[in-house]
Amino acid sequence: MNYVYQQVLQRLLSYFNRAERTALQLLIQRLVVAAGGIDRIGHYKVLVAFSGGKDSAYTVALLRAAQLSIAGRGPETFSLRIANMRHPGMTSAVMDNINRCYSALFLHDDPRVELLVVDHQYVQTFEPDLPFSIAGREQSRSDMLLGGHLTAGDARTTFCNSCYLGMAEFLGRAACWRDGVDAVLSGDSLKEQKQYATWIMRLARRNGQEVADWHTLSFSSALHTIDTVGRAYYRELYGEDTQPAGSMRRPMGYPIKPVSPTFLTLVDLIGFRLEDHWPLLTDFLGFRFDDLAFSFSESDCANPLLMAHMRGLRAEFVQGRNYADGIHEYLELAAAMMRRKRMPRRLIVQAMAAYDDPDKLDERRALAAGYAQEAFGLSEVQLVCLLFAPFVDAGAQLEPFLRRCHPGMLVAQGDLHKALAGQPAPDQVVQWLVEVSGLSLKGLQNLYAKRRVDFSDDSSLIARVRASDPDKGRVVTIDPKTGETVSELVSGR
Repeated sequence: MNYVYQQVLQRLLSYFNRAERTALQLLIQRLVVAAGGIDRIGHYKVLVAFSGGKDSAYTVALLRAAQLSIAGRGPETFSLRIANMRHPGMTSAVMDNINRCYSALFLHDDPRVELLVVDHQYVQTFEPDLPFSIAGREQSRSDMLLGGHLTAGDARTTFCNSCYLGMAEFLGRAACWRDGVDAVLSGDSLKEQKQYATWIMRLARRNGQEVADWHTLSFSSALHTIDTVGRAYYRELYGEDTQPAGSMRRPMGYPIKPVSPTFLTLVDLIGFRLEDHWPLLTDFLGFRFDDLAFSFSESDCANPLLMAHMRGLRAEFVQGRNYADGIHEYLELAAAMMRRKRMPRRLIVQAMAAYDDPDKLDERRALAAGYAQEAFGLSEVQLVCLLFAPFVDAGAQLEPFLRRCHPGMLVAQGDLHKALAGQPAPDQVVQWLVEVSGLSLKGLQNLYAKRRVDFSDDSSLIARVRASDPDKGRVVTIDPKTGETVSELVSGR
């Protein structure tokens, strides 16, 4: 196998330019120093998180090149642990990208490499066809529904907060699995790291935590800070005593071992410009853009295709316009974001062309509806219900929702309020509420007793999480119906 590994290394190096080869040598030096010298490198283990996107794929490739380069110079090299955080954005296409990357780098059967998937509270060995756990799916579904209903479908709250705040649990479980790791390496840009750190520290301090500056925190202390913010967030989302059915995740937690790994970065060594790495990604690693991800490529928690669909549904049902109007508004936002990310022009054209006639629009709508059903178990009817948020504020928007979407239920409005208030009501009414919302009766009653989140309310942690957005893909536009300035999430990293 040593011959095979050296062949893999030679192929990798053939895709590196001079600057990348220099960066590789600097990375090797950094790893050797962190391990305590070349004689200790064989006992050193590095963890890297792999989202399945283009940037993290490049990071994995560079680390593999470092691992194989050291192995070619001496008897031992460092061990590599690669972990995926499983969430609804990890579609089958993303899992296939990950598997092709692993196969191209010959990672599957290398004893120096561990390939892990962290799904809810479970840590498993990577398999390309590994299904999303029932517990993880139900947790994501519950978080999406409650966050969406409390904010009338605010994109960040509905899709992203649980994933961003769950990063502590993911990294904690991945780092502490079995014998742990010595270092955690991040491939995020310095800007992204700073944005995330600023976001968390601002939330922690406004939540009453006394924490030092982010750069002075140990790995365990940083995870504890994120975890504490997450606990407070979910207390507000679910209530002190209310937990989603079948959930064992809230409050969060993970086994922290005494040894705290070192945090390493490599972004100061080399940048991430897609055009520089395109041949490596597509020709060697077999990277393919996920049609569901709107060609953004990153397996972020917020799926751009579904978010475009939600924008279309809002235009059609809530605003009384056409579905296509909402989609076209989203396309303008998406194109601006793709240009900001310096995506190749042909990819932008390809993404826009997927919606350029009525038949294609219908196909994309069906594709988005299928994804919503597969990832969250939610129908279009239930998504529209979420956008109206008819149950919060003691059902203040229930009548407008019924008049627009379910006029036949107007006669049962009194019984609907009784069921939501916890009073006796006909079984048919309760069943209808559950089916149209996707929530349990207990969850509906929880919403009925809550107020819709006011994003100007500084006392709400949910509002503060949204207001302290670390700018992971947000652009500003003008709502054509209201004339208001709108900050809309288009895609994650």
